[in-house]
Amino acid sequence: MSTAEGNFILSNVDEPDIDFTETGRKLFAGPCDFIWAAVEIEKLPLLGPPEIAFAGRSNVGKSSLVNALTGRKTLARTSHTPGRTQQLNFFALGAESPNEKLRLIDMPGYGYAAVGKQKVAAWNKMMRDYLRGRATLARVFVLVDGRHGLKESDLEMMDLLDTCAVSYQLILTKRDEVRKADQQARIDATLDALKKRPAAFPQVIFTSSETGEDVATLRAAVARLMAERAQGSAGVSKES
Repeated sequence: MSTAEGNFILSNVDEPDIDFTETGRKLFAGPCDFIWAAVEIEKLPLLGPPEIAFAGRSNVGKSSLVNALTGRKTLARTSHTPGRTQQLNFFALGAESPNEKLRLIDMPGYGYAAVGKQKVAAWNKMMRDYLRGRATLARVFVLVDGRHGLKESDLEMMDLLDTCAVSYQLILTKRDEVRKADQQARIDATLDALKKRPAAFPQVIFTSSETGEDVATLRAAVARLMAERAQGSAGVSKES
């Protein structure tokens, strides 16, 4: 376990030798634009740079976190109405440059009781198809409401990701609304739930889009992931 400027970075794996904080800041400091929306798997954009997706229960704060990561207030649409995000929304980092760096995908929220079953089934099918067939998908960040911890629908999403063999990491949200005395217990309980989860990255980050707490840590985690992916691709090319 380590702490930096009061922020939690808890993990049961060795910490990286390289500090990716500045790399992460630069990665998300450039232009970021909405580029695509898809309501059907057949209408996804062509494969391009690596993608990271954000999944979570409706109203968990996915759009707010995407906005916080990119330093923008209105890049991703936020709403207090559960189920507002009804499609896969694609945002591109560096879209205005010749080499697009990374795509962020805001996925439809799950656990939306107020939406019709037929629409829920269609959204779920689209998410399953995307998770199983997207070669450029590097990781899914599963957002969990830090005030309440893991719910049944979160566990079901984790089951799906394990089945699809898609790397995922849990991100606790709304840290500013959780008493400091309770934050450690929430992190410990979340880490405990990751045991024996084959596709889970064994680290939890507790964020607040409102105050910006640990947003830099999440940026650094993404930068580290991109570096590892690039290194792995280089290794494969040399072997070929």
